[in-house]
Amino acid sequence: MAVEVLLPKLGLTMQEGTIDEWLVPTGAAVSEGDALLRLATDKVDVDVEAEAGGMFHPMVPAGTTLPVGALIGWLLAEGEQPSDLAGSPMPAESGATGTAAPATTADASSGALSLNGSATPNGSGGRLLASPNARRVAAEAVVDITVVHGTGPGGRIVSEDVEDFLAAAAASPAAPTAPAPSVLPDDSVVPVSPLVRRLAKERGIDLSEVTGTGLGGRVRRSDLDAVPTATEPAPAAAAVRRSAAPQPGDVLPLTGMRGTIARRMHASLQEMAQLTHGYEVRMDAVVSLRAQLKEEWADSDLPVPSLNDFLLKAAALALREHPLLNATVREDGIHLLGDIHLGFAVAVPGGLMVPVIEDAVLMPLPEIARRSRTLAEAAREGRISPAQLEGATFAVTSLGGYGVDFFTPVINPGNVAILGVGRLRDGVEWVDDRPLRTQVLTLSLTFDHRAVDGAPAAEYLRTVGELLRKPLRLLV
Repeated sequence: MAVEVLLPKLGLTMQEGTIDEWLVPTGAAVSEGDALLRLATDKVDVDVEAEAGGMFHPMVPAGTTLPVGALIGWLLAEGEQPSDLAGSPMPAESGATGTAAPATTADASSGALSLNGSATPNGSGGRLLASPNARRVAAEAVVDITVVHGTGPGGRIVSEDVEDFLAAAAASPAAPTAPAPSVLPDDSVVPVSPLVRRLAKERGIDLSEVTGTGLGGRVRRSDLDAVPTATEPAPAAAAVRRSAAPQPGDVLPLTGMRGTIARRMHASLQEMAQLTHGYEVRMDAVVSLRAQLKEEWADSDLPVPSLNDFLLKAAALALREHPLLNATVREDGIHLLGDIHLGFAVAVPGGLMVPVIEDAVLMPLPEIARRSRTLAEAAREGRISPAQLEGATFAVTSLGGYGVDFFTPVINPGNVAILGVGRLRDGVEWVDDRPLRTQVLTLSLTFDHRAVDGAPAAEYLRTVGELLRKPLRLLV
């Protein structure tokens, strides 16, 4: 029986998604739980798994953006044909399944691997259909992509096709005898997605030593998570990150996460009357208490809170006293929210994410510390789910680690305020005409003047400052 594959709704606010890449070829047999595609949403990129087993047939090409619930493919039973279904599935490429691996030669002029025989463009009008990831993998391995057999929708060449080609080249008796590193990456015979390959390089993991649990031995991200890694990235991984950094002359498209940030921040400034207060707070007591906790909790499993964790708890407690800051503006008025769900900004490659600590005001400080670390690590490693990025009623963002004292954070749409945190620095307080060295930082509270006036915003900052002066109240 045919099973529809629909574009899933991965979060409450998700409206559409882009099929970044099909992870299995047309006509392949998949089992329930196998990854079918890489889906790019407005918040995160995720692998979408099959909800049933069958022969997979996509309906749309990679790169297509569709609304939630759109039909994107079918899982067919043995003997069923795509032509029996309503609609027009993407045509499958006929041919090579089950045939012997073709012999390969090295192009004498370019040094690129190619098949014996002539290449045939796979697109209409002689246009080559290949995903950006496939082109990148081919370029890195010095492969002539025009002779790679495409198994994606409409004969499109995906990165797995290039990797299969490389595996065939390595196994073929006619393969070149040059040292493998000059032509073929060490992990090229391991079936992986571009994301998993990138994560493996960043973590210094040799993919040839990882056992894949996916379809056909495909290595999944969960397989990488099971591999212990060193605390410092391998030199090769660091080199990869440096080479991928933006360079002068590059054009960075406003798509994916970068495009979402651009649209949301522009809409925020267009739709709200935003104003920022700066407020200096004493942190001596927090620094002293944190040093004491590091000593007392050294032999326990309790996480020592960071300075930002203290700020998160103080921000949440102050919201309970100043509910105007924990609100949202709708057409019928200003809605004061009963729950306090705290978002905190985490820098990730290409932008930032705002994971959410639900009911933060009810959590003891050690639990906030544990939750913030877990969510931040998941965001940086690409493991965070869309649900963990939704529902914030207030947000905290820090640039103190970058040496910034004061800045003007932009409110996340749906909230009426956001708290910025600057760096910890030396300050001076006068006591009986004598200077006293202190430790201070500056808070930057941006608020929507439609919902909050300047005085209530200042009172909120004063409450946060008072809580930080007596931080024992933050532990519970």
